[in-house]
Amino acid sequence: MDLRRVSLFVSLCALVVSVRAGDIVHDDDRAPKKPGCENDFILVKVQTWVDGKEDEEFVGVGARFGTTIVSKEKNANYSRLTLSDPRDCCSTPKNKLAGDVIMVHRGHCKFTTKANVAEAAGASAVLIINDQNELYKMVCEPDETDLDIHIPAVMLPQNAGTSLEKMLSNGSSVSVQLYSPKRPVVDIAEVFLWLMAVGAVLCASYWSAWSAREALNEHEKLLKASTTSAVLFVVVASCFLVILYKLMSSWFIALLVVLFCIGGAEGLQTCLVALLSRCFKSLAESYVKVPLLGAVSYLTLAVSPFCIIFATLWGVYRDCHFAWIGQDVLGIALIITVIQIVRIPSLKVGTVLLSCSFLYDIFWVFVSNKLFHESVMIVVARGDKSGEDGIPMLLKIRRMFDPWGGYSIIGFGDILLPGLLVAFALRYDWLAKKSLRTGYFLWAMIAYGLGLLVTYVALNLMDGHGQPALLYIVPFTLGTLLVLGKKRGELKVLWTKGEPERPCPHLHLHMSE
Repeated sequence: MDLRRVSLFVSLCALVVSVRAGDIVHDDDRAPKKPGCENDFILVKVQTWVDGKEDEEFVGVGARFGTTIVSKEKNANYSRLTLSDPRDCCSTPKNKLAGDVIMVHRGHCKFTTKANVAEAAGASAVLIINDQNELYKMVCEPDETDLDIHIPAVMLPQNAGTSLEKMLSNGSSVSVQLYSPKRPVVDIAEVFLWLMAVGAVLCASYWSAWSAREALNEHEKLLKASTTSAVLFVVVASCFLVILYKLMSSWFIALLVVLFCIGGAEGLQTCLVALLSRCFKSLAESYVKVPLLGAVSYLTLAVSPFCIIFATLWGVYRDCHFAWIGQDVLGIALIITVIQIVRIPSLKVGTVLLSCSFLYDIFWVFVSNKLFHESVMIVVARGDKSGEDGIPMLLKIRRMFDPWGGYSIIGFGDILLPGLLVAFALRYDWLAKKSLRTGYFLWAMIAYGLGLLVTYVALNLMDGHGQPALLYIVPFTLGTLLVLGKKRGELKVLWTKGEPERPCPHLHLHMSE
C-alpha cells in the first residue's frame, strides 16, 4: 500500500474530541443538591507520609456531603491513617480513632451512613475505597434530607486503596494530608495548543493553494473529495470508532502506534522535502529508480532515514516525559500533508463533510452515552480500556502550571476537517485574485480561531467533561463562508463550482484582433 494512502487513512480515522484529565463518573441528575448535601464535586489530593517520610500521592473525589476540603497544602491537617474494623464501617469501629483519618471499603450501606459512623467514632475524615479503578461521585439518597455531617468524605479508586492497605500492613506509621488545589483559569498549555492548531491550518492552507496552482499548470490529477465520499467518511469513521471501543487493549493501541508512525514519518518526509527543495533544487529534481517505490528523488532518499528514525524513536519512547513533543511534530506534519493532498472542490462538498462530522462528533460524545452507558468517544480518546495513555491521534501539551498535571489535547479531526474548508477558501481567493480583506480566507481563519477558543472556554466551564470541538468550530467556520458568500452574491459559484469563472483565452484573442 502507498505510504501516502496509509497516512491519509490514519488521519481520516482520527478522533475529534477534547478531554480534560481527571474525569469522574456517575450521573447524579436524580440526586440534586439539598441541605447538608450541596457540595460541588472536586478532585482531592491524598498525600501520604510513611514513618515521617513523604511517599505516594493519590487522587480522589470529594462527596456532596460533609465539610469542604482546604485548597492549600499548607492549611491541610496532618492526620494518622487507620483501617476501619469492620472494613465497611457500616457499624461502630472497634478501634479508637481520636482524630484519625479512617479508610473504609465501599461495602453495602449508604455513603452517608459510613460518614456518620466514622464521625461518631471520632474520625477527622473518611476515605472510602471504590470497588473499581475509577473515581465515583458520592451523592445522597433521595430520601435523605437535612444531613449534618461535619467531616470530609473522599472516594478513592480500588488501586489506591490496595496501595494504602499495603503500607498499613507493613506495620508502618502512615499519615495523610487532604487538600484540593484549584486549577488555573487558563493554562499556558492551552494557549500553545491553540497556536499549534491555528498555525497548522494556516501553513496547510497556503501549501494546498500553492500546490493547486502548480498542479493546474501541470495538469496533475488531484485527490478531490465529493459529497459521496464526505458521507462515506462519517460512516467509516463511526465503524472505526466502534471497533476501537470494542477492541481497545494494549495490543490494539500498539497497532495504532505503528500506523501513526508510518503516517507520521511519511508526513514529516513530505513536509521536509517540500521545505528543502527550494534550497536543494538539483537534489529535488534528480531521481533514481528504487525497487517497489519507483522513481524517488535524491532529496527524498536523504530525508527519509531521518524521518523513519524520528518516528521509530517516538514509538519506542512514547511513554517518556517529553514524548508529547515528538507526537506533536509527527501529528502536525501528517495533518498538513493530508490537507495538501485532499481538496474540497466546492462549498457544497465542504458543507456536507462538516455537517456530517458535526453530527458525528455530537453523537459519539453525548448520545452514545445513552446506548453504551458511557461516552464512546471519550473512552477511546483516553484509552480507558487499554491500560495505555490514550490513542496517538492527538496533539497534546503537558499542563505546565496546573497542580493536577495531565495534558491539554485536541483531536486531529478538530484541525484537519475545518482545515480543508479554510484551504478551499484560500484557493478560491487566489483564483479570483481577491485581497485578504475582500476574500474568504482571512475570515475563515478568524472564524476557526474563535471557534477553537470557544471550545476551550466551554471545556473549562464544564470541568471534567469531554467536549466535541466540532460542535463549536463548524458553526463558526462554515457559517462564516455561507453568510459572506450570500452577502457578496457569490454563494452559487462557491456552492457549485468552487472557483470563479475564467474568460476563455481564445475569445479574448479574437476580440483583440
